[in-house]
Amino acid sequence: MAAKADFTEDEWKALHKGATGAGLLVSVSDRGFFDSFKEAGALAKHLAGSRDDSSSELVRELVKTGGVGFGLTTSPEKVESETLEALRTAVAALEAKAPDELEHYRTFVVELAQSVAGAAEGGGAAEDAALERVRSALGGSAD
Repeated sequence: MAAKADFTEDEWKALHKGATGAGLLVSVSDRGFFDSFKEAGALAKHLAGSRDDSSSELVRELVKTGGVGFGLTTSPEKVESETLEALRTAVAALEAKAPDELEHYRTFVVELAQSVAGAAEGGGAAEDAALERVRSALGGSAD
């Protein structure tokens, strides 16, 4: 089992930013005003649930990290580029230091993004495309 102490500060930030950023990326891909509130709630609910329910110590510790890694006025383009880069960095760190946690992380991130996508009606093709970009950055088999 891997924990925060097994990673550098930059790697830990990438693990966290990639996960929370995946939810934000889905949310900003189709910016309906009221949908954003529902999606933010879904993101928070998924994180809170994973804190207690995940079988992965890494995921449980990761969701205890505060913040989302982005400011309120961050552009959707910046959310996308930084999230996808963070996910690629996170995967590389996990492959090198905790390969047994990689599939747990992939599953956690994809499920988080899917919960945001399912929180409100109307995201459609834009949210589906964002989910596909998240999956692509994660590599592997998480669905």
